[in-house]
Amino acid sequence: MNPELHRPIAIKRVGPAGLDVTVEASAAECAALALRMNLPAVLALTCVFHLERETAGTLVAYGHLVARVVQTCVVSLEDFTTTVEERFAVRCVPDGAESDNDDPEALDEIAYVDGMLDLGEAAAEQLALTLDPYPRAPDAVLPDISDDTQGLPFSALASLRRRH
Repeated sequence: MNPELHRPIAIKRVGPAGLDVTVEASAAECAALALRMNLPAVLALTCVFHLERETAGTLVAYGHLVARVVQTCVVSLEDFTTTVEERFAVRCVPDGAESDNDDPEALDEIAYVDGMLDLGEAAAEQLALTLDPYPRAPDAVLPDISDDTQGLPFSALASLRRRH
């Protein structure tokens, strides 16, 4: 199975000065990412990576992700467009060499296979991590229900309880 945004790069291309790579999603890739992430739309996604060698088989990828997405507001249930931007760093290791480090401050790790690192999938995963799980449109206001006990599901039972 190929990921929706596939940009393989050979790790041997990363020299002593590092390597800069830009991943930009096409319209079809954006549509596929929207389906994967259960979003109304992904309008654009660009991620600029700077790769540096850490050890012989390990890289560190510094990224800057910018995406325009359409999300559904959890308050109004209306769709709204927002910009997502995130700077991040991940450690790239050979498949099977991932560490068991549970330190929350440690860099997340992504595995590469056969000397090929998929920066498209890395960008897609970072987008998924950056999205607000409870998106709220900028003008969305929660209704004030603090004084309205009539609309609560068990308010009728509470009144019966008070009578006995």
